Amino acid sequence: MGTRTERNQTNPDLGVLAGRLLFAIQQELFATLATQGFDDLQPRHGAVLAYLDVEGVRATDLARLSGQHKQVIGTMVDELESLGYVRRKPDPADRRAKLVCPTERGQAQMRAADKIMAAIQDRHARRLGRDAFAQFKAAFFDVSEHQRRRRFP
Repeated sequence: MGTRTERNQTNPDLGVLAGRLLFAIQQELFATLATQGFDDLQPRHGAVLAYLDVEGVRATDLARLSGQHKQVIGTMVDELESLGYVRRKPDPADRRAKLVCPTERGQAQMRAADKIMAAIQDRHARRLGRDAFAQFKAAFFDVSEHQRRRRFP
């Protein structure tokens, strides 16, 4: 049996594969965003940016969706607020709660990121074939959601 390094080079486990994909996509996404005037963003901001909604999202929902701790999300929201991408406003459904809402700059970033991600996915769909890519994405989604639902000690 080979070393862990050898194994993860030739037969990587799901965590290694998912990490490689995440980091490679983040690198392309944020480098491309930087060329479009969003050079103040960092890949760590993706934990919030990926789940923003024009109508706003509660920080607790951002934490749940991203899998990050609420404190980490709070720090990211603070940073994005100071950079002008989001603002907090009272949630009309519960005045005690706050919604994280994209500003005009935040919405421009969302549109740019959506186009970049669509181009990345389209490139892979063309490379693998649209049906194979759709099957891959469905299977990857299933494995990801099944793992996220798993309860452990």
